[in-house]
Amino acid sequence: MYECIIIGGGIAGLQAAIQLGRYHHRVLVIDANNGRSTLCRAYHNVLGWPDGVSGEKLRAIGRKQAEQFGVHFADDEVIAAEKKGNVFVLFGKSGNTYESERLLFATGVKDRIPPIPNLIPCLGTSIYVCPDCDGYEVTNKKVIVLGAGTAGANMAITLLYWTNDIIYINHDGEELSATWQKQLQAKGIRYFREPIASVLIKEGPEFSGVRLQNGNEIFAERGFIAFGHNKVNTDLAKQLGVERLENKHIPTNPRTKQTNVPNIWAAGDIGVHSEQVTIAMGEGAQAAIWIHKSIVEQR
Repeated sequence: MYECIIIGGGIAGLQAAIQLGRYHHRVLVIDANNGRSTLCRAYHNVLGWPDGVSGEKLRAIGRKQAEQFGVHFADDEVIAAEKKGNVFVLFGKSGNTYESERLLFATGVKDRIPPIPNLIPCLGTSIYVCPDCDGYEVTNKKVIVLGAGTAGANMAITLLYWTNDIIYINHDGEELSATWQKQLQAKGIRYFREPIASVLIKEGPEFSGVRLQNGNEIFAERGFIAFGHNKVNTDLAKQLGVERLENKHIPTNPRTKQTNVPNIWAAGDIGVHSEQVTIAMGEGAQAAIWIHKSIVEQR
């Protein structure tokens, strides 16, 4: 029996695990190893990493650090959950079951990324997702927004803060309204509605443009993706009665990160929410502190 199980081994989950491990608590992290932090090749706005750090490296360092404090890990995906008395029972895809008195959901958000060849290897280094994180990286550069519908159009307009040389390619979204197209045109953003056959790369790999399905090639220095309809991974929390908003994010107590269900906390991108690595770290630590308080109070 664990005092706390953390579902999700991304940035928020690992930071919480480190904090709880340092309290000498019995902690298990269950991680399916498919979160968005497994994809990003470089975060550039994290204190202490001026040259950037990959999600893969942060995860590896964080797991090693947590294990030094006695935290256990299970490489598994939780597919169902129920409560029996005061105990939460989790059912893994592996067939294993796990029991704990407390849960921390740190299951994150999964970006919708169509299977466009050569896109994934460039994520975080020359193709970006978050303008607040990486808008700076495209300062005064030629940028292609690979997107869908109004999500891509909004991203293109947002990036005007850093550069005026922007092309928006509507890969698989609905055609933009005449109003939207006029707005893009007025702001000097070139617009194409055509599926993208592949990302063009040069040595690195580094983004250099796209090849459209019609065979045309469009060149640029950097890319941004905005396909919309990202998946908020809170269906499991719903099984336990955790409140969700219409957008499926989980509201929590701003001080403790506890949900509406006693002994269930939430941290990171599934909360209400800015999708920032540094905030995920802070929320993971914040939740862990209050989880610790609940354990001490019960003793």
